[in-house]
Amino acid sequence: MTTLNQGFSKPKDSSRDLKIIKLEDGLLNLRFLSRKRTRFEIEYGLEKGSSCNSFLFLPKHISKDNKAFLIHPPGVNFSDLIITSLQENLPEDTQNLSIIVGHINPNRILLLKNLLKHLSNIEIICSSPGEKILKELWNQQAPSTNSQANCNESLPMPTIHIIRKEEILEVGNNFVLQLIPTPTARWPGGLMAFEKNQGLLMSEKIFGAHICTENWAEANRISTEEERRHYFDCLMTPITSQIDCLIERLDELDINTIAPGHGPAIEISWRSLFNDYRQWGENNQNASIKVVLLFASAYGNTAAIADALANGISKTGVKVESLNCEFSSANELTQAIQEANAYLIGSPTLGGHAPTPIVSALGTLIAEGDRKNPVGVFGSYGWSGEALDLLEKKLTDGGYSFGFDPIKIKFSPDRVTLKTLEEIGTRFGRALIKKDRKNQRRVTTDISTSRSDPAILALGRIVGSLCILTTQKEVDLECLSGAMVASWVSQASFTPPGLSVAVAKDRAVESLLHVDDNFALNVLAAGKEKEPMKTFLKPFDPGSNRLLGLDLNSSPNNQPILKDALAWLECTVVKRMECGDHWVIYAEINHGKVLNKADLTAVHHRRSGAAY
Repeated sequence: MTTLNQGFSKPKDSSRDLKIIKLEDGLLNLRFLSRKRTRFEIEYGLEKGSSCNSFLFLPKHISKDNKAFLIHPPGVNFSDLIITSLQENLPEDTQNLSIIVGHINPNRILLLKNLLKHLSNIEIICSSPGEKILKELWNQQAPSTNSQANCNESLPMPTIHIIRKEEILEVGNNFVLQLIPTPTARWPGGLMAFEKNQGLLMSEKIFGAHICTENWAEANRISTEEERRHYFDCLMTPITSQIDCLIERLDELDINTIAPGHGPAIEISWRSLFNDYRQWGENNQNASIKVVLLFASAYGNTAAIADALANGISKTGVKVESLNCEFSSANELTQAIQEANAYLIGSPTLGGHAPTPIVSALGTLIAEGDRKNPVGVFGSYGWSGEALDLLEKKLTDGGYSFGFDPIKIKFSPDRVTLKTLEEIGTRFGRALIKKDRKNQRRVTTDISTSRSDPAILALGRIVGSLCILTTQKEVDLECLSGAMVASWVSQASFTPPGLSVAVAKDRAVESLLHVDDNFALNVLAAGKEKEPMKTFLKPFDPGSNRLLGLDLNSSPNNQPILKDALAWLECTVVKRMECGDHWVIYAEINHGKVLNKADLTAVHHRRSGAAY
């Protein structure tokens, strides 16, 4: 497959570009580039921008009757770019455009309406669930703080071609498209397109990564591993069983290249990516404690809340299973509820009510759930929040206890709110683990073998310096900060000077320690460690600022420094390695200073390697 840079088109917003890559005669990749984070969802948290991949199959002959095919159109923010691109690349007489849509949401519907104003004959190709979503949202007005966004112009719906099962389409220039419905709880209208002659799998949401890159394909698996892992953790973890089944089906295809909806294509190492997806999902599949997450999301806001909660819970090692109530059968709901140790249910408020599928799922939960298990209620609303009040009241009357206060968010959660939601999920997961351990102690009086194992006892004799890791990150006038006590710290390299620090997956600060993030390591002085340890070991409420009220200095890159520390080091994360229930972070040192040369380093002595 050859790739040729066809240059850039730039809209009024200089943060967005379009790069056109010629893959073959008659086949173009339209890569829409966002230079900075423009979306609120948790999967954009690495702040590396994004790219949306669309594909344009041109007609073989210039004729009014010939069709062009557009695969996976972008969102409405790229309307000007895609309209200009179609005008420049479609033959002048071509009026027929078939648009294959693998993910339907209000944002893409607005884009489709904009295209309708410029092309006289449009056909939409989507899956059967996709058609349902399309019809539900076509004339609905999404709640928004932006008055212009509410001007949802009424246009007649174009012709819809429904893909009910796998189907083959022959398009121009001898291309053959195999359309594969790929429904999941997160994307019930999922639809992949596989071009059989080139072996090109256009996978839409699955296998993506939010990276703004002009390159057609990744250089190697390592170059994008962190971004793809972050994307997986944020979106795929609650649907790992569905993803595993999907990969089994895709393994049967004669694939040469995977081109996801976001990020660079995967050419040489796509089988390695399949294996990574299987491996990353193993912990969630094998967990003994399970949370079932029931939701419906009209405009994506409630789904974004669900993603953040699920991500936080998953960090504790608790399994999360998501079910979209609009597309789940009664038997699926009943079985999932009966097998779960806790229940979360989320709903938007539409016209002052909860959607009918949520009301039905609520009835199933009250009838089939175990009242000893905790529940949680969450959702987004525009002008009112009656649906959430209904869920709370019905569950309270049904005898359920809540694992956290009901979460009611107006419109879309921002970055700070998403971080708080993650921490709420983590606290919820920890409480379930604590409850499970307590129940296990009731049924057995045996001493924990791990704590008495000679090797574990010996492991505890490895000592480390006592430090306080602090970090803060400012994005668009919003500041996210975090801190933790760190004792698993070691120098890792001389040139360049570097260190490693182990961070538990369920630490709130972990999400602020990705590649290129900065942090400070404050080394504590022996005999003076009690006060800072007391400050940072106390429990914090989700979303709390761990640094609030402290007298701090700042490093050259604005990282928090404790004035009473023995020494400090400002570091930049270079690599992350997954090690069981921890991430080992390798960081290079940018700056540092010894503040008190007379004191010695505080050291952490442990009796066992089974606990801090």
